[in-house]
Amino acid sequence: MTLSPLDDYPVHQAAQVMRHATTSDRNFYDRYYFNCHAGTDELMLIVGLGQYPNLGVTDAFACVRHRELHRVVRASRELGADRMDTGIGPFRVEVLEGLKRLRVVLEPNEHGLSFDLTWEGTIPATVEPRHFVRWQERVVFDSLRMAQTGVWSGNIRIGSEDVQVTPDRWQGTRDRSWGIRPVGEPEPPGIQVKNPGTFYWLYAPMRFDDHAILCIVQEDEQGRRVLEEATRVWSDGRGEEYLGRPEYHPVYAPGTRDVVEATITFAPPRGKPFDVRCTPILPVHLMVGTGYGLEPDWKHGMYQGEGPVVQGVTYTLPDDAARMWGMVDAVGRFEYDGLVGHGLFEYWALGPHPSFPS
Repeated sequence: MTLSPLDDYPVHQAAQVMRHATTSDRNFYDRYYFNCHAGTDELMLIVGLGQYPNLGVTDAFACVRHRELHRVVRASRELGADRMDTGIGPFRVEVLEGLKRLRVVLEPNEHGLSFDLTWEGTIPATVEPRHFVRWQERVVFDSLRMAQTGVWSGNIRIGSEDVQVTPDRWQGTRDRSWGIRPVGEPEPPGIQVKNPGTFYWLYAPMRFDDHAILCIVQEDEQGRRVLEEATRVWSDGRGEEYLGRPEYHPVYAPGTRDVVEATITFAPPRGKPFDVRCTPILPVHLMVGTGYGLEPDWKHGMYQGEGPVVQGVTYTLPDDAARMWGMVDAVGRFEYDGLVGHGLFEYWALGPHPSFPS
């Protein structure tokens, strides 16, 4: 066994060194996700950084949608012994104050996107329900995630254009997740080839002046709930309020599964039901170029060599619109009871589901 600096902290959960996960499942991962926007259609930046201890890999990406531009910078290297080292080529994440303030950096590089941003949470970091899915007897998802809304300060450089980021305008959401989900090179499907391949999903963390609403809906091919969350979290830390079972009603553009608007109905057990009207403002196709599964030569956790290996990918819209499919992370506008907020409207409607004609 090899020690690392993290072993000097009293944080062990098992009789192992900290660089070893308690499972040997190849799909174990530990990941940061951030998004940054101004609640408008001008720009959305998405950043992710992950470690895959059982694959010996760490990687990161940044994706910006700005006007007609969809630009990605991504990097990968061998994980090594020190899991406290989040540097991957020009990328790094620094925890300035746990659960409250973080710094996210992409140093200047040849691919035309860089930034130096500081995050400050506006609600307490909140643990979401455990995500557990078993298909054909195999556990394919067993993960935990915490979520938080917040504001940003710093700067973003896109090509020759500088964007000054101030917390009075620039906001976003972040999450930290860890556990098991498919990563790395594809495995032989075996009996999993019989799975229907449904991913009916909504993830909507939304920020208002003095609170946030965190909502998740996932259903299988028969419309059964796989995962759900509906909670209101107050900025002053007074606690969480359970909002009942969320009901999700999307409206799709004709002939597509692109959401143009949606309603989420909440029914608090001791309160009055209410509807949140959702409008995607700026869609970003999260899976294009970032490693979430579309490119056969670059997937999260895929071994790219000792590294760091750094790559850039740039597409323009509408010329490359045919490439844009999969999970959508949109800047969302959310309205209820006279309140207006903004946040992430993330959705995917893949495969069979009772809401679609067979």
